[in-house]
Amino acid sequence: MMVHEKTTLGILLLTMGLFGSGLSAPPIPAIDSAAADEPIKVLATLPVLKDLVQEVGRDRVAVTSLLSGLESEHTYTPKPTDILAIQDARMLVRIGLGLEVWVDALIKNADNPRLLVITTSIGVPVLKNQDIAGRPDHPLGMGDPHIWLDPENAKLMVRHITEGLIKIDPTHKKAYLRNQAQYIQDLDQTQQRLMVKLKPLQNKKIITHHAAWSYFARRFGFVIRGSIASQVGTEPSAKHLSDLIQMIKTDKIRVIVSEPQLNPKLPQILAQETGARVVILTPIPGALPGTETYRSMIEYDVDQLVNALKD
Repeated sequence: MMVHEKTTLGILLLTMGLFGSGLSAPPIPAIDSAAADEPIKVLATLPVLKDLVQEVGRDRVAVTSLLSGLESEHTYTPKPTDILAIQDARMLVRIGLGLEVWVDALIKNADNPRLLVITTSIGVPVLKNQDIAGRPDHPLGMGDPHIWLDPENAKLMVRHITEGLIKIDPTHKKAYLRNQAQYIQDLDQTQQRLMVKLKPLQNKKIITHHAAWSYFARRFGFVIRGSIASQVGTEPSAKHLSDLIQMIKTDKIRVIVSEPQLNPKLPQILAQETGARVVILTPIPGALPGTETYRSMIEYDVDQLVNALKD
C-alpha cells in the first residue's frame, strides 16, 4: 500500500476536527451561456468515479480523481493541492457511507459555493460491514461502502452522476441521458459474459485480505469464508490467523484474495501454510495493468478468480 506523508494540511484538518458529515450547500446554478462550450470541471474522490463520470459526460467534462488507484481510500491523507482542485471544480463526486472520511473537511475548507456534491451511494441497498458490526461510532459503521464492486449498484451510481451533470448543464440533457443508457447497456453485456464464464465453477470459496468484496461476491456467486484484516492498517491476532489456516485446510479453500493497495506479507504466509494460491485483485481501476476502466477492472477480477478456481 502506498503511504503518503502527512502534510501540514492533513494535520491541521485533523486537529480542527472537521471530518463531519451532512454538509449543506445553496442551490447550484446552471452554467451560463458564456461558459456553455467549456468542459465542466468535475472532481472524483476515486478513479472508479472518474471513469463513470467520463462515460456519462464524455467531451462535456474534464474530470480528475483525488486518488490515483494505488492508495487506500480508507487512509488517504489530503494534500494542499486537493483544496485547490475543489475550489476550481463545479462538481465533486464521492461514494459516501463513511468511506472518504477525509473529504468533508476538504469541501468545507475549499469554500466553493458553486460546487455540487454528488453522493453516489444514496439509494443503494447497503450490506452490513461484518468486521465492524455493532460499532455505529465507526466511520464505516453505516455499512460496507465498497458498493461499486457490484455492477448493478454502479448503474444507480451512474444515474446520480447523470442527474448532477444535468443540473449543472441542462442544455446537454439528452446527450447525458443517451450516454447513460449506452453505458448501462454495456454493463449488462459485461455481466452476461462474466456469468457464462462462472457457470463451470464448482468451488467458489475464497478468503479476502480485507472486507471489501461482499458486493462483488454476492453478484458473482463467490463465497467469502473469512478476511485476514478486520480493518485496513490493523494487524490480525495470531489466533485469528491460526483459525484462518485451519479453515482453509478444512474447507479446501484454494484462493486467498489480496490487493495491490495492501501489504502482501500476510496472504503469502497463509498461502505457504496451507497451499492456497494468492490472487491479486483490485477494487479500484488503474491499480493493475488491464484495469484502467471500471468495466475492464470487473472483467479482470472475475477472470483472475475463474482461472484460479477452475478444475
